[in-house]
Amino acid sequence: MTAKVIQFTGITRLDLDPDTILERNKGDLSGVVIMGWDKEGNEVFASSYADGGTVLWLLERCKQRLLSDPH
Repeated sequence: MTAKVIQFTGITRLDLDPDTILERNKGDLSGVVIMGWDKEGNEVFASSYADGGTVLWLLERCKQRLLSDPH
């Protein structure tokens, strides 16, 4: 008997696997900014945007959304 695993797509307070997040959004984005830590604890930053102003604008918009979210 094989079990069918269904990925949870709702809001959670638990950390999610980074690869799951990347795969879930693959092919749907027009641009991306990635921030985090690698497995050795080093800070990682990557962006598909060449212009730093665009990156900063997107980060600030996301920051505002995060701070105003009631969850």
